[in-house]
Amino acid sequence: MDLEEEAGKLMDFYPRIYFACHTRHVIDPETNEKLTNNQVSILDHLDGEEPTSLYELATHMGVPPSTMSITINRLEQGGYVVRRKNKIDARKVEILLSEEGIRIRKAKSILDPERVSAMLQRLSEKERQVALDGLGLLAFAAEMEMKSRSLSKSWNTR
Repeated sequence: MDLEEEAGKLMDFYPRIYFACHTRHVIDPETNEKLTNNQVSILDHLDGEEPTSLYELATHMGVPPSTMSITINRLEQGGYVVRRKNKIDARKVEILLSEEGIRIRKAKSILDPERVSAMLQRLSEKERQVALDGLGLLAFAAEMEMKSRSLSKSWNTR
């Protein structure tokens, strides 16, 4: 099997796991506010230290910037994100997770632990170990890819 076929398999498998195990909504334990899957997904794409532009976020998530702006406004009103002007170009706005947004990300999981456990129980102990080892390798490769892109991006802005 070549790399393209392997990538296709991963792209086929990942949504199946996600749809079987993802949480339907998240409730902020401090405010009792209910966040939608879309809002939580946006929080998952943001960081408390590395800013993201609204345009980059909208493009990445496949929505128009105007739609993303509405959602970011709601998250900002809820105290989950902050906007700040870019230090180099004040016309650009950067989005970061606030302390509350970081707290929500730590307190929740995109996957429902009970559903994940139920899924894993369908496998033998050996199958679980192989699957988790493989996911660990993919997570490592994903982190390396993100770091590579971040480094490339920082060099391009010099």
